[in-house]
Amino acid sequence: MTPSDQQEPWLRGTLTELPAVHRAVVHALELAREDIDKWCGDLNDAEMNDGVSGIAPVAFHLKHIGGSMDRLLTYAEGLLLTAEQTAAMKSELESVTTAKEVFAELHEAFERSMQRIRALAAVNLEDARTVGRKQLPTSVGGLLVHVADHTQRHVGQAITTAKIVRAARDS
Repeated sequence: MTPSDQQEPWLRGTLTELPAVHRAVVHALELAREDIDKWCGDLNDAEMNDGVSGIAPVAFHLKHIGGSMDRLLTYAEGLLLTAEQTAAMKSELESVTTAKEVFAELHEAFERSMQRIRALAAVNLEDARTVGRKQLPTSVGGLLVHVADHTQRHVGQAITTAKIVRAARDS
């Protein structure tokens, strides 16, 4: 591991070809992926799907991260959600899956999302966008920032849940 690999993505001097906001969002997603791999990567299938004390399982948070990035970026692109996206959103909490499947889907979602964010680099951050059936007002920049903050929120929840599950395993 090189010294720059030990630093958080935003301090590595990468992605300089992207505008500052887009670069910050991609760096936040890179950090999210690294943190999830570090703190949740050793969970087995049962632990991944364990809803300890009534809290959502790690699998939910990881599926929700992938799905919410897709939905938020769809809005940022000026599009409406498809029926498939809506159905996937409704199934995030109920579906049980293997740890291997969850991580494969999440890593793929991160890659797709980072490509979509790069494609949005030519779009004005102030361009108006709307969210959901109620068509709530926001902007491209607002959606991009929310991709980062919403992802980080669920990463924190996944890590906390993983620590609780791991503590139960180790006790």
